[in-house]
Amino acid sequence: MDIKVITYNIHKGFSAGNQRFVLGRIRELLEEEHADVVFLQEIHGSTRRYRKKLGDFPDVPHFEYLADRLWPHYAYGKNAIYRKGDHGNAILSKYPFRFWENIDISNHRLASRSILHGIVELPGGQPLHLLCVHMGLFQAERSRQLDTLVERIESHVPHDEPLLIAGDFNDWKLRASQHFEDDLEVRELFSELTGRHARTFPVWLPVLPMDRIYARGLKAHACACLASGPWRQLSDHAALSGVYGVPPR
Repeated sequence: MDIKVITYNIHKGFSAGNQRFVLGRIRELLEEEHADVVFLQEIHGSTRRYRKKLGDFPDVPHFEYLADRLWPHYAYGKNAIYRKGDHGNAILSKYPFRFWENIDISNHRLASRSILHGIVELPGGQPLHLLCVHMGLFQAERSRQLDTLVERIESHVPHDEPLLIAGDFNDWKLRASQHFEDDLEVRELFSELTGRHARTFPVWLPVLPMDRIYARGLKAHACACLASGPWRQLSDHAALSGVYGVPPR
């Protein structure tokens, strides 16, 4: 079987510069892609800040709003908690979750980060490990967070079970890929299929390869960077999509 995945930093549902609230349009475009699994970063779990100002602001957690019509299963992990709400990472899935856990990788309270680790059950009962990440802005911070991610995978993901890691790595110097390939034997989707990482930030003139999809135990078939047309009017990041083949058990 093939599965399609998307990763997207949605900038809390606002366009670049916070000029417009575009969560409804994000939902429409994500649904048009018909992905089986969606990795999301910077998504609101709850917030009271904008409800009185914005008439189209959902009164449910934003991961539930995005999942409502196409993805019956989802998991959410808080990164940042503040007086009027919280935001973090989410995974939307067409397949049921066996398990999920949010792992705090924050180095200090002003830069809250986490790894959301979920296990979904594919048709036939095969598990698929999903790790949604949003790394820090500074190299020393990211190095510690990458070490935690490697330790998590080595201790919780059997090598014979397929694995996807996706999200916003804030790693424009491309140090994570070598680390992952050496320590985890994972491969980055765009690098494997095109010879280079996708440039995803800023979306109106993508020059930095911030967002990634890594896999182990899956066969990469296709990739796309969603940075043109209506996608350019949404988040400050481009979304990435990929298609993988799942080997039979």
